[in-house]
Amino acid sequence: MVVNAFLVGVWAVTGRGYFWPGWVLAGWGLALRLDAWNTLYRRPITESDIDRELRGGR
Repeated sequence: MVVNAFLVGVWAVTGRGYFWPGWVLAGWGLALRLDAWNTLYRRPITESDIDRELRGGR
């Protein structure tokens, strides 16, 4: 949030032309959505997953 506010501040101080911080905001938002999806909707870890990892397999 601080970085985004800083970039919008730079844009505002430098003449308010083309809103270039929008590209950064969109990319950051997409990354946050993907991270949230991975966190919230990943399948639970099972005992067989743990056993396979301990054996060194994937």
